[in-house]
Amino acid sequence: MLHQKNIRFKRTKQLFGEGLQISIGIVLASIGLKAFLLPNGFLDGGVTGIAILLSQIFDINISVILLIASIPFLVLAWNTLTKLIVLKSFLSITALAIFIHFENFSSITDDKLLIAIFGGLFLGAGIGLAIKNGAVLDGSEILGIFINNRYGVSIGKVILLFNIILFSITALLISIEVSMYSILTFLVTAKVIDLMIEGFEDYIGLMIVSEQSKEIEKGITKEIGIGITVYKGAKGYGNRGVQNQTEIIHTVINRIDIRRTYSLIEKIDKKAFIIEFDVNNVKGGILKKYLSM
Repeated sequence: MLHQKNIRFKRTKQLFGEGLQISIGIVLASIGLKAFLLPNGFLDGGVTGIAILLSQIFDINISVILLIASIPFLVLAWNTLTKLIVLKSFLSITALAIFIHFENFSSITDDKLLIAIFGGLFLGAGIGLAIKNGAVLDGSEILGIFINNRYGVSIGKVILLFNIILFSITALLISIEVSMYSILTFLVTAKVIDLMIEGFEDYIGLMIVSEQSKEIEKGITKEIGIGITVYKGAKGYGNRGVQNQTEIIHTVINRIDIRRTYSLIEKIDKKAFIIEFDVNNVKGGILKKYLSM
Protein backbone atom coordinates (compact mmCIF):
# COMPACT_ATOMS: atom_id res chain seq x y z
CA MET A 1 0.00 0.00 0.00
CA LEU A 2 2.78 2.38 0.96
CA HIS A 3 4.67 1.42 -2.18
CA GLN A 4 1.65 2.31 -4.35
CA LYS A 5 1.32 5.68 -2.61
CA ASN A 6 4.97 6.40 -3.30
CA ILE A 7 4.51 5.53 -6.96
CA ARG A 8 1.45 7.79 -7.21
CA PHE A 9 3.32 10.61 -5.47
CA LYS A 10 6.29 10.28 -7.85
CA ARG A 11 3.96 10.19 -10.83
CA THR A 12 2.09 13.28 -9.61
CA LYS A 13 5.38 15.05 -8.99
CA GLN A 14 6.58 14.13 -12.48
CA LEU A 15 3.37 15.38 -14.12
CA PHE A 16 3.58 18.63 -12.15
CA GLY A 17 7.17 19.15 -13.27
CA GLU A 18 6.27 18.42 -16.88
CA GLY A 19 3.27 20.76 -16.71
CA LEU A 20 5.44 23.54 -15.30
CA GLN A 21 8.03 23.16 -18.05
CA ILE A 22 5.35 23.02 -20.74
CA SER A 23 3.87 26.24 -19.30
CA ILE A 24 7.28 27.92 -19.55
CA GLY A 25 7.51 26.65 -23.12
CA ILE A 26 4.13 28.20 -23.94
CA VAL A 27 5.26 31.56 -22.54
CA LEU A 28 8.50 31.45 -24.55
CA ALA A 29 6.69 30.50 -27.76
CA SER A 30 4.14 33.28 -27.29
CA ILE A 31 6.92 35.84 -26.74
CA GLY A 32 8.53 34.74 -29.99
CA LEU A 33 5.23 35.19 -31.79
CA LYS A 34 3.88 38.39 -30.22
CA ALA A 35 7.12 40.31 -29.62
CA PHE A 36 8.88 39.40 -32.86
CA LEU A 37 7.08 37.53 -35.64
CA LEU A 38 3.45 38.73 -35.65
CA PRO A 39 4.06 42.52 -35.43
CA ASN A 40 6.41 42.28 -38.40
CA GLY A 41 4.48 39.84 -40.57
CA PHE A 42 7.06 37.05 -40.38
CA LEU A 43 6.09 33.39 -40.48
CA ASP A 44 7.46 30.30 -38.86
CA GLY A 45 7.09 26.81 -40.24
CA GLY A 46 4.41 24.24 -39.48
CA VAL A 47 0.87 24.86 -38.33
CA THR A 48 1.96 28.07 -36.58
CA GLY A 49 3.13 29.40 -39.94
CA ILE A 50 -0.18 28.41 -41.56
CA ALA A 51 -2.07 30.25 -38.81
CA ILE A 52 0.03 33.40 -39.26
CA LEU A 53 -0.39 33.30 -43.05
CA LEU A 54 -4.17 32.83 -42.89
CA SER A 55 -4.56 35.55 -40.26
CA GLN A 56 -2.74 37.99 -42.54
CA ILE A 57 -4.72 37.07 -45.64
CA PHE A 58 -8.20 36.99 -44.06
CA ASP A 59 -7.59 39.40 -41.16
CA ILE A 60 -8.83 36.89 -38.56
CA ASN A 61 -7.54 36.58 -35.01
CA ILE A 62 -4.56 34.23 -35.08
CA SER A 63 -5.64 32.52 -31.85
CA VAL A 64 -8.84 31.32 -33.51
CA ILE A 65 -7.03 30.12 -36.63
CA LEU A 66 -4.34 28.37 -34.58
CA LEU A 67 -6.97 26.32 -32.76
CA ILE A 68 -8.92 25.48 -35.92
CA ALA A 69 -5.80 24.63 -37.94
CA SER A 70 -4.57 22.32 -35.16
CA ILE A 71 -7.76 20.23 -35.01
CA PRO A 72 -7.00 17.95 -38.02
CA PHE A 73 -3.53 17.22 -36.64
CA LEU A 74 -4.90 16.46 -33.17
CA VAL A 75 -7.42 14.08 -34.74
CA LEU A 76 -4.53 12.44 -36.60
CA ALA A 77 -2.61 12.24 -33.32
CA TRP A 78 -5.48 10.36 -31.66
CA ASN A 79 -4.58 7.28 -33.73
CA THR A 80 -0.83 7.94 -33.78
CA LEU A 81 0.19 8.99 -30.28
CA THR A 82 -0.99 8.03 -26.82
CA LYS A 83 -4.14 9.62 -25.42
CA LEU A 84 -2.15 11.40 -22.70
CA ILE A 85 0.06 13.04 -25.31
CA VAL A 86 -2.98 14.16 -27.31
CA LEU A 87 -4.61 15.60 -24.19
CA LYS A 88 -1.44 17.44 -23.15
CA SER A 89 -0.98 18.74 -26.69
CA PHE A 90 -4.59 19.95 -26.92
CA LEU A 91 -4.31 21.77 -23.61
CA SER A 92 -0.93 23.22 -24.59
CA ILE A 93 -2.12 24.51 -27.98
CA THR A 94 -5.26 25.95 -26.38
CA ALA A 95 -3.19 27.66 -23.68
CA LEU A 96 -0.84 29.07 -26.35
CA ALA A 97 -3.78 30.45 -28.34
CA ILE A 98 -5.27 32.07 -25.21
CA PHE A 99 -1.91 33.48 -24.15
CA ILE A 100 -1.31 34.97 -27.60
CA HIS A 101 -4.79 36.54 -27.56
CA PHE A 102 -4.36 38.31 -24.23
CA GLU A 103 -0.62 38.95 -24.40
CA ASN A 104 0.23 42.55 -25.25
CA PHE A 105 3.94 42.68 -26.08
CA SER A 106 5.10 45.57 -28.21
CA SER A 107 7.57 44.91 -31.03
CA ILE A 108 11.08 44.89 -29.57
CA THR A 109 12.98 45.72 -32.77
CA ASP A 110 12.38 46.56 -36.41
CA ASP A 111 15.62 44.94 -37.58
CA LYS A 112 14.45 42.11 -39.82
CA LEU A 113 17.46 39.92 -39.17
CA LEU A 114 17.08 40.21 -35.38
CA ILE A 115 13.35 39.53 -35.69
CA ALA A 116 13.96 36.32 -37.65
CA ILE A 117 16.73 35.11 -35.33
CA PHE A 118 15.22 35.93 -31.94
CA GLY A 119 11.67 35.11 -32.99
CA GLY A 120 12.90 31.67 -34.01
CA LEU A 121 14.98 31.37 -30.85
CA PHE A 122 12.06 31.99 -28.47
CA LEU A 123 9.64 29.92 -30.52
CA GLY A 124 12.08 27.02 -30.83
CA ALA A 125 12.83 27.08 -27.11
CA GLY A 126 9.11 26.92 -26.34
CA ILE A 127 8.34 24.12 -28.77
CA GLY A 128 11.43 22.21 -27.64
CA LEU A 129 10.44 22.38 -23.97
CA ALA A 130 6.95 21.16 -24.81
CA ILE A 131 8.22 18.20 -26.87
CA LYS A 132 10.76 17.31 -24.20
CA ASN A 133 7.92 17.00 -21.70
CA GLY A 134 5.53 15.03 -23.88
CA ALA A 135 3.41 17.67 -25.63
CA VAL A 136 3.25 19.12 -29.12
CA LEU A 137 2.73 22.82 -29.87
CA ASP A 138 2.87 22.42 -33.65
CA GLY A 139 0.93 19.80 -35.58
CA SER A 140 3.55 19.34 -38.30
CA GLU A 141 5.47 17.09 -35.90
CA ILE A 142 2.37 14.91 -35.57
CA LEU A 143 2.09 14.69 -39.36
CA GLY A 144 5.75 13.72 -39.53
CA ILE A 145 5.29 10.97 -36.95
CA PHE A 146 2.19 9.64 -38.71
CA ILE A 147 3.84 9.45 -42.14
CA ASN A 148 6.99 7.97 -40.60
CA ASN A 149 4.96 5.20 -38.97
CA ARG A 150 2.98 4.47 -42.14
CA TYR A 151 5.55 4.88 -44.89
CA GLY A 152 8.96 5.01 -43.22
CA VAL A 153 9.76 8.54 -44.44
CA SER A 154 11.86 10.37 -41.83
CA ILE A 155 10.11 12.95 -39.67
CA GLY A 156 12.63 15.59 -40.64
CA LYS A 157 11.95 15.11 -44.37
CA VAL A 158 8.18 15.32 -43.87
CA ILE A 159 8.46 18.57 -41.91
CA LEU A 160 10.90 19.98 -44.48
CA LEU A 161 8.53 19.21 -47.40
CA PHE A 162 5.60 20.62 -45.43
CA ASN A 163 7.44 23.90 -44.92
CA ILE A 164 8.76 24.13 -48.49
CA ILE A 165 5.15 24.14 -49.65
CA LEU A 166 4.19 26.69 -46.98
CA PHE A 167 7.03 29.10 -47.79
CA SER A 168 6.40 28.78 -51.53
CA ILE A 169 2.78 29.83 -50.98
CA THR A 170 4.02 32.70 -48.79
CA ALA A 171 6.32 33.90 -51.58
CA LEU A 172 3.42 33.90 -54.04
CA LEU A 173 0.79 35.50 -51.82
CA ILE A 174 2.83 37.95 -49.74
CA SER A 175 6.41 38.53 -50.91
CA ILE A 176 9.63 36.70 -51.61
CA GLU A 177 11.43 38.75 -48.95
CA VAL A 178 8.99 37.73 -46.22
CA SER A 179 9.30 34.14 -47.37
CA MET A 180 13.10 34.29 -47.19
CA TYR A 181 13.11 35.78 -43.68
CA SER A 182 10.50 33.22 -42.65
CA ILE A 183 12.76 30.42 -43.88
CA LEU A 184 15.54 31.87 -41.71
CA THR A 185 13.13 31.94 -38.75
CA PHE A 186 12.22 28.31 -39.38
CA LEU A 187 15.88 27.24 -39.55
CA VAL A 188 16.64 28.98 -36.25
CA THR A 189 13.53 27.47 -34.67
CA ALA A 190 14.45 23.96 -35.84
CA LYS A 191 18.01 24.28 -34.57
CA VAL A 192 16.90 25.54 -31.16
CA ILE A 193 14.40 22.68 -30.88
CA ASP A 194 17.28 20.28 -31.55
CA LEU A 195 19.30 21.95 -28.81
CA MET A 196 16.40 21.82 -26.36
CA ILE A 197 15.62 18.14 -26.75
CA GLU A 198 18.99 16.98 -28.16
CA GLY A 199 17.47 15.92 -31.44
CA PHE A 200 13.81 15.10 -32.05
CA GLU A 201 14.76 12.14 -34.21
CA ASP A 202 17.87 11.17 -32.25
CA TYR A 203 18.11 7.79 -30.63
CA ILE A 204 19.72 6.57 -27.45
CA GLY A 205 21.12 3.11 -26.97
CA LEU A 206 20.82 1.44 -23.58
CA MET A 207 22.63 -1.60 -22.24
CA ILE A 208 21.07 -2.83 -19.00
CA VAL A 209 22.37 -5.44 -16.58
CA SER A 210 20.03 -6.41 -13.76
CA GLU A 211 19.06 -9.35 -11.58
CA GLN A 212 15.45 -8.43 -12.43
CA SER A 213 16.06 -8.56 -16.18
CA LYS A 214 12.85 -10.51 -16.96
CA GLU A 215 10.63 -7.84 -15.36
CA ILE A 216 12.58 -5.04 -17.06
CA GLU A 217 12.18 -6.81 -20.41
CA LYS A 218 8.40 -6.99 -19.96
CA GLY A 219 8.20 -3.37 -18.81
CA ILE A 220 10.22 -2.00 -21.73
CA THR A 221 8.27 -3.93 -24.37
CA LYS A 222 4.81 -3.33 -22.88
CA GLU A 223 5.00 0.11 -21.23
CA ILE A 224 7.56 1.84 -23.43
CA GLY A 225 6.51 -0.07 -26.54
CA ILE A 226 9.92 -0.73 -28.07
CA GLY A 227 11.91 -3.81 -29.02
CA ILE A 228 14.86 -5.28 -27.16
CA THR A 229 17.68 -7.72 -27.72
CA VAL A 230 18.87 -9.94 -24.86
CA TYR A 231 22.47 -11.15 -24.74
CA LYS A 232 23.82 -13.92 -22.53
CA GLY A 233 26.74 -12.76 -20.41
CA ALA A 234 29.15 -15.54 -19.37
CA LYS A 235 30.48 -13.80 -16.29
CA GLY A 236 30.51 -10.34 -14.72
CA TYR A 237 32.32 -8.52 -11.94
CA GLY A 238 30.82 -5.55 -10.07
CA ASN A 239 29.68 -4.23 -6.71
CA ARG A 240 27.49 -7.32 -6.36
CA GLY A 241 30.48 -9.56 -6.71
CA VAL A 242 30.92 -12.22 -9.36
CA GLN A 243 27.86 -12.93 -11.51
CA ASN A 244 27.45 -15.91 -13.77
CA GLN A 245 25.08 -16.35 -16.71
CA THR A 246 23.99 -12.70 -16.68
CA GLU A 247 21.33 -11.46 -19.11
CA ILE A 248 22.18 -8.17 -20.82
CA ILE A 249 19.33 -6.12 -22.29
CA HIS A 250 20.14 -4.02 -25.33
CA THR A 251 17.58 -1.53 -26.67
CA VAL A 252 17.34 1.65 -28.72
CA ILE A 253 14.80 4.35 -27.86
CA ASN A 254 13.86 7.84 -28.93
CA ARG A 255 15.33 10.50 -26.63
CA ILE A 256 11.90 11.68 -25.60
CA ASP A 257 11.23 8.31 -23.92
CA ILE A 258 14.47 8.24 -21.93
CA ARG A 259 12.97 9.63 -18.72
CA ARG A 260 10.16 7.09 -18.68
CA THR A 261 12.57 4.24 -19.36
CA TYR A 262 14.86 5.19 -16.50
CA SER A 263 11.86 5.57 -14.16
CA LEU A 264 10.62 2.11 -15.15
CA ILE A 265 14.03 0.50 -14.56
CA GLU A 266 14.47 2.27 -11.22
CA LYS A 267 11.04 1.12 -10.10
CA ILE A 268 12.00 -2.51 -10.80
CA ASP A 269 15.67 -2.50 -9.79
CA LYS A 270 17.37 0.59 -8.34
CA LYS A 271 20.75 -1.14 -8.54
CA ALA A 272 20.53 -1.95 -12.24
CA PHE A 273 23.70 -1.21 -14.20
CA ILE A 274 22.93 0.97 -17.25
CA ILE A 275 25.19 2.12 -20.06
CA GLU A 276 23.78 4.91 -22.24
CA PHE A 277 25.26 5.74 -25.64
CA ASP A 278 24.39 7.78 -28.72
CA VAL A 279 23.05 6.07 -31.83
CA ASN A 280 23.58 7.77 -35.17
CA ASN A 281 21.01 5.86 -37.18
CA VAL A 282 18.39 3.13 -36.81
CA LYS A 283 16.89 1.04 -39.60
CA GLY A 284 14.26 -1.66 -39.31
CA GLY A 285 13.15 -3.18 -36.00
CA ILE A 286 9.92 -2.25 -34.23
CA LEU A 287 10.95 1.19 -33.02
CA LYS A 288 7.58 2.72 -33.87
CA LYS A 289 6.35 4.75 -30.90
CA TYR A 290 7.26 8.41 -30.65
CA LEU A 291 6.13 10.80 -27.94
CA SER A 292 4.61 7.93 -25.96
CA MET A 293 3.82 8.52 -22.32
